[in-house]
Amino acid sequence: MLVVASRYTRPLGEVDSVRADHLAWISGHVEARRVLAAGRQNPPAGGVILLSGVAPGDVATFFAEDPYVVNGCAEYEVLVEFSPGLASPGLEPLLG
Repeated sequence: MLVVASRYTRPLGEVDSVRADHLAWISGHVEARRVLAAGRQNPPAGGVILLSGVAPGDVATFFAEDPYVVNGCAEYEVLVEFSPGLASPGLEPLLG
């Protein structure tokens, strides 16, 4: 599993103008279980995503079709790779 952070590279108004497309794109990856969780940072300077089944070296390719990247609104960085050993009740599928 990878913990990935995004950083907005455009003003928030520009980011928000493509947010619906970004959310539609990421929702497809949630359904495919490649994105396990995702959300915007507070304050909104970027986001955090938990990825499964994507190698660290494939992150740039994975995000290349993200509307935020296509429109120059965000950059992504892998913060850490880890294998959860514990999970709260209901989150056991996260355990590798």
